[in-house]
Amino acid sequence: MNSSLITKNISVEQLCIGLYVHLDVGWLNHSFARNSFKIKTDKQIAAIKQMGLKTVRVEPARSDCRPLPANPNAEETVEIAQPSTEELELINAKKARIEKLIEESSAIAQCEKEFEKAASTLKNISRNLFSRPQEAQREADQLIQQMLDSLLADKDIAIHLMNDKIAGEEAYYHSLNVSVLAMMLAKEMRLPAQDIKTIGVGCLFHDIGKIEIPDRIVNKTFALTKAEQNLLQLHSQYGGAIAEKLGLPKQVIDIIQQHHEYADGSGYPNRLTAGQMSPLARIVAVVNAYDNHCNRPNPADSLTPYEALAFMFKQQRKLFEPAALDMFIHCLGVYPPGTIVQLSDATLGMVMSINSGKPLRPSVLIYDPDIPKNEAIILDLSQEQDLEVAASLRPKQLAPEVYDYLSPRKRMSYFMDTPKGGNKVRM
Repeated sequence: MNSSLITKNISVEQLCIGLYVHLDVGWLNHSFARNSFKIKTDKQIAAIKQMGLKTVRVEPARSDCRPLPANPNAEETVEIAQPSTEELELINAKKARIEKLIEESSAIAQCEKEFEKAASTLKNISRNLFSRPQEAQREADQLIQQMLDSLLADKDIAIHLMNDKIAGEEAYYHSLNVSVLAMMLAKEMRLPAQDIKTIGVGCLFHDIGKIEIPDRIVNKTFALTKAEQNLLQLHSQYGGAIAEKLGLPKQVIDIIQQHHEYADGSGYPNRLTAGQMSPLARIVAVVNAYDNHCNRPNPADSLTPYEALAFMFKQQRKLFEPAALDMFIHCLGVYPPGTIVQLSDATLGMVMSINSGKPLRPSVLIYDPDIPKNEAIILDLSQEQDLEVAASLRPKQLAPEVYDYLSPRKRMSYFMDTPKGGNKVRM
């Protein structure tokens, strides 16, 4: 976070374990995960010497020790040792990782196009719902079927975190988010395909009742009065009545009416308990609460994905069906995509994806001022055993240059993709 980095040059012969070094060479010209790091092994020193550098920049503030004493009798010329077979294998493996990252970037770009298309479709559905209800319902069915086909095409699910600029239709983000995440959760809970589809349709329409509520209340960015809150809560009942008039299936109507009910009976509109709620609505209630925490009317009040899951697990656990909440946390990981983190070596980054089975070791996009933003490194912590997540941060804790580099999302928007291989939920 310190833009006035203080470093000094030392001879490669002065390198020792504990020094924090900066390599002023191309990232592809060595096997290290980063251009700057703390030396931990003699093998790392040997690999640096094989690069043919005469000097290396050292950052004293992040080093555990001082460099070895300089040898005034040492020859100035440095013999460039040929990289070892092991070093060459590591460099080739690194190049392969870069090729995979390029492929993933292309997949994300395609996913963003699909998200934009879905948002546009949902906008059209909402516009035609009353004037051409059958056409609107047919479009909704097709949209959810396409998402379901993608979801069931492979055993692995990728949930991408979309850029803020995508689609530009914030009014439709929430319904899409809840649809995507609830369908993912339903699949992981091994629900039948028809139930997953029903959940998707129900989520697309779950807030339809808000059209009966004044926009000044729905879009209010500061605290509602008690009267306004009571009026807003009527959207579940209004939505159920609208859905009945449109002839939507009963299971869909249950989701619309019950997505704010809680397992302990403290929700609304009918204070139903878990046993009285529709099984599908119990799943949607978890996801709806999560997305509302992450995307509050005033973005400044929103919780980070990490904070939202932690809050639901620690303070709202009694509100949700335990199996659904536990599986949802398992799917998104301890550090969900979009979480800003500080690693054990003080490096800052943003979680790009989670490694299922290793929830504490996600893949992280790294802030490194020595590397252009468009070439930012992504570290898979399941492969970097020397590093771990030390803390979760709020975006406002970042220095301006770090914030600009990592580009944290003001609003969280998700869409799904199903890559071949790699059991991940990705950004």
